[in-house]
Amino acid sequence: QVQLVESGGGLVQAGGSLRLSCAASGRTFYAMGWFRQAPGKEREFLGVLSRGGTTTDYADSVSGRFTISRDNAKNTVYLQMNSLKPEDTAVYYCAASNSPYGSRRPGEYDYWGQGTQVTVSS
Repeated sequence: QVQLVESGGGLVQAGGSLRLSCAASGRTFYAMGWFRQAPGKEREFLGVLSRGGTTTDYADSVSGRFTISRDNAKNTVYLQMNSLKPEDTAVYYCAASNSPYGSRRPGEYDYWGQGTQVTVSS
């Protein structure tokens, strides 16, 4: 079992930055993905960090602006978000996958956090 708890969301102006954290407890050797969901929209893949921590994959919509990293000592994964836009407003989720490299598909993830709200004002 894995428990995931996100934090770090909030209100930020367009062009600003936020760093989200995802603290994991229990067995933690998973590929870690980040997703978001805006009201009335499907859950959207943002990026994934492989189980070994050496490979990343990002959605085109956030590539170059968002970065995923991991601190193994703290069992925490981060999503650094820069150059934020109003269209980045959503609830952000981290997720853990047994697949070594994770996936872009939400259904491939075994555990999910509760989500944290990010609001970007114009």
